[in-house]
Amino acid sequence: MNIPEWLKPVALGVVIGAIAVSAVGFSWGGWVTGGNATQMANRLSQDKVIAALVPVCVNLSRTDAERATKLAKIRKTSAYQRRNALMETGWATVPGSDSSDRDLAQACLAALELDKS
Repeated sequence: MNIPEWLKPVALGVVIGAIAVSAVGFSWGGWVTGGNATQMANRLSQDKVIAALVPVCVNLSRTDAERATKLAKIRKTSAYQRRNALMETGWATVPGSDSSDRDLAQACLAALELDKS
């Protein structure tokens, strides 16, 4: 089979152009792979669920009979251990779950604003 001579530069240009468009699209164009899109969607949905559960955590802290002693205990702990201390109170336990959620505890700490009160 004879390939016309003018077709070789065209084919080379198409290949180089496709590589250039792909490189620009993935680096600056905002294109992502299916796996990256799934990871971003999972991360976003987890953040939204935690944001929706923060009022539950704050409400559990407000209705707790031992609120003052538990808050004092949380304030006494070092800053990097406060999340674990809040998890021990049970306020970061999602209704229907047996264990506390670390992300919810961190968000609840921010909502309680322990350093400001």
